[in-house]
Parts: sequence; structure tokens; C-alpha cells
Amino acid sequence: MRKVTRIFWTAGAIGIFAVVVAAQAPQQPRAGGAAGQGRPGGAGGQGARAGGPPSFFITSVGKGDGANYGGLAGADAYCTQMAQAGNVPTPQGRMWRAYLSASAANGQPAVNARDRIGAGPWYNVRGTIIANNVADLHGDVQRDRNQINKQTALTEKGGTVNGVGDTPNQHDILTGSDSEGRAIPGTDDTTCKNYTSNADTPGSSVMLGHFDRTGGGNTSWNSAHASRGCSQQGLVGTGGAGLLYCFAAN
Repeated sequence: MRKVTRIFWTAGAIGIFAVVVAAQAPQQPRAGGAAGQGRPGGAGGQGARAGGPPSFFITSVGKGDGANYGGLAGADAYCTQMAQAGNVPTPQGRMWRAYLSASAANGQPAVNARDRIGAGPWYNVRGTIIANNVADLHGDVQRDRNQINKQTALTEKGGTVNGVGDTPNQHDILTGSDSEGRAIPGTDDTTCKNYTSNADTPGSSVMLGHFDRTGGGNTSWNSAHASRGCSQQGLVGTGGAGLLYCFAAN
């Protein structure tokens, strides 16, 4: 009987020791973590950001007045307006700029789009990197270093833009630029009078880019082809809607 009692006492002591050790051991987090941990932001929407703050978008709608944005300043203001409408915060120390080049006129020198948008990096509204710097954006060292395509070139609302195969196709984006992001030399009007004209006058057009890298013989994101004119109908006629690329310049 004494031997049996000793066995029970030993087993009980071992059990108590195991409970104490378990209580003192560090607890592992449950799968998924506590609320607000383990996943950046909420599900979907602008909260689900994987990288930096939003600093690039395509306007979801154009101004509706063809290529007339009231010049570069008016186009910049439109980018700011659309960012506010889409609840896209302006990154600290930056301002929204339209990716547009302007021709020399009225005693003023030409303006290059690449010189207006800051140094980067730029992210879409879901935090996906678009380009680290100006050189990568324009492929100065290696072509196609940027991430402008149908999946990542999102609007201020986080949606995709209609491209080739969608109805209507709206993949033409106003740039007035060559493939290096500079004003196009020569006397031809490739900026619709520096974004102040909505008329389809002979010889006036605006250079356009294909954000979806699709269609025609040139699929450049910023210098694919010229528009048929400067009116809203002229822009729609080649597969556009007068949309802009907007970058947060630092």
C-alpha cells in the first residue's frame, strides 16, 4: 500500500510541474495574428497597400473638354482635384503634377514631362511600385523598367482603365511627349497648343501613350501616336477619353 501511495504522489507532482511549465511558456500567436496585425490594411480598397504611399494614378475620367485643360497649371489642378475626389492623400512634401510636356511658345522654353514629376519613387493607390526613379520610368538604362500596365496603372479610385478589348477602349493617355518624356522638337503642334485647345484644326494634335502597352505598331506607355485632333470627339476617335497620368512630385 505504501508503494502504491508513493507512485500516486510522484505522478501528481509531475502533473503539477507540467502545468506550471506550460503556464510560463511564451504563447504563440494564433493564425492571422491579432486584429490589425499580420496584414497591411484591410481587405481590398486603398487600405491594402503593399508598399509606399500612393503617388501615381490615371484619372478615371477626363475633363470632358478635349485636350483643353487650361495649360499645364490647369492639368496639375485637375490631378489634385481627382486625388481629392478619390480620397488619395497627397504625400508629405509633394504636389500632384500631370505628366505632360509643353512646346516652346510665347517666349517660354519647352517643358519636359520627365522634369515635372519629381525624383520618385512612385506607387499606385494600392501600394504597388510603378518606378523607383525617372531613369527607370523612362528606360534610360534598361527598357521597360517601369510597371505601367493594365493591372497596375490604376485610377485614383483604385480601379482599372478600359484598354484594348474593352468597350469603350480608353487606353490613349495625353502626354505630348516623346518616349524619353521630353517635348517633341519641331514646329508641329503635338500638345494641342499646350493643352489650351479643344478644336480639330488642321495640324493640331496631341501625342498619346498606351497605358496598357497594347494596340497599333507602337505600344509605348507615353508616346504611341498622335490624336486625330484636340476635341473630345477627336480624342475618343483613336481610343481615348482625355485621361491624364498624375504623379506626386517631390
